[in-house]
Amino acid sequence: VQLQASGGGLVQPGGSLRLSCAASGRFFSINVMGWYRQVPGKQRELVASITNEGITNYADSVKGRFTISRDVAKNTVYLQMNTVKSEDTAVYYCNVGSRRTSWSPIVTYWGQGTLVTVSS
Repeated sequence: VQLQASGGGLVQPGGSLRLSCAASGRFFSINVMGWYRQVPGKQRELVASITNEGITNYADSVKGRFTISRDVAKNTVYLQMNTVKSEDTAVYYCNVGSRRTSWSPIVTYWGQGTLVTVSS
């Protein structure tokens, strides 16, 4: 599975940004898609995830501001970031859990990361 993330960049505090991540390659199913972020010196943390059934999970710090969504037909996950804050500055990584066959375990894949900088 290959993941291609895009949409990062510089945004002012209070502004909006949308990240996209498209999955490609050979797989039986994509079971969960999500976004993590990391700043230097800290552990990578979950921002949001969405399952096949559309069940979402958010970090408390982004609830009410970020929205994760998924286009199943395009194998693409989006992260709509609204009312961004300086503390949202980080490298954002796309994360996918998929099965190669119907009987395979779920394997996790990571995208290359896209930098989001919130600054005036």
